Amino acid sequence: MRTVLAAVPREARDEFRYDEIPWERFPHFYGTGAEVPGLLRMLASEDAEDAGRALWRLWTTVHHQGSTIEVAALAVPFLLRIAATGHPALRADTLTLVAVSGRCQHLGDGTREGLLQVAEDPLLVGPVECPVDWTVQAARDAVTSDLHLPLSLLPDPDPKVRSAAAFVLALATGEVPRISCALHERLVVEDEPAVQVGLILAIAQLAREQRDVRTRDWVRELWSDPDRAPHVRIGAGLAWLCLVDAPAPDELRALLTDPGTRRHGDLFQQVPWISPVDSCEGLRRCIEEMLTPSAS
Repeated sequence: MRTVLAAVPREARDEFRYDEIPWERFPHFYGTGAEVPGLLRMLASEDAEDAGRALWRLWTTVHHQGSTIEVAALAVPFLLRIAATGHPALRADTLTLVAVSGRCQHLGDGTREGLLQVAEDPLLVGPVECPVDWTVQAARDAVTSDLHLPLSLLPDPDPKVRSAAAFVLALATGEVPRISCALHERLVVEDEPAVQVGLILAIAQLAREQRDVRTRDWVRELWSDPDRAPHVRIGAGLAWLCLVDAPAPDELRALLTDPGTRRHGDLFQQVPWISPVDSCEGLRRCIEEMLTPSAS
């Protein structure tokens, strides 16, 4: 999959030349990948209703029950372009489909090891005998090849789009300093609480793979600063726990278990990292799993 996707010329991506992609070689969860280009065309069409139906079909076929599949990675370059130029109302969900196509399965995983994890179990094999982690890597490389697209959507008027763009950018396998700088710059001017939390987690996810000590220290400064907004401190606290192996300090444990923290549950449910953990109470579950001895 990585070889196939890397061989797709930029012109074919920019000009939506679907016929140059070997879709039929890669089935999805309900049939052959040969139908995916038709759904992509419909998603990019001027008819908003048809586009919405196509996006729903793509979600159910290439990302079934939280798992990604080979043909999803093939669709990533086109989904990014459709997100940038297509119907604004579908932009956030289209970007989110890109993001989950380049991550391991996260349903129910709010642990310190799992929340910001991207790579899949190397022993997990997809339906065409291709390791799922190779598919994840291919999707991430495709995002990295087209960074200009999600970067251009970071200042989008819709906060859901800004959040989803950060979710996508956190997948990048290259140009990490550039992306991290863009996320930090966005955070300085961002006024939507859920997006602020998402930006912090995106920065932390990039830092996790790079073993970036500076980011670890930065998120600690955020959660330990009483002058920061509570949601920023809580989000930074979760990020810090994902970046270190040390037990949670008493100060952080007190912050996360404070009864007032529960009031932010609905806000955190809007953050794309948190909602897959639990459909209703993702924040509560993350806190419980991250503060248990087995997750420390």
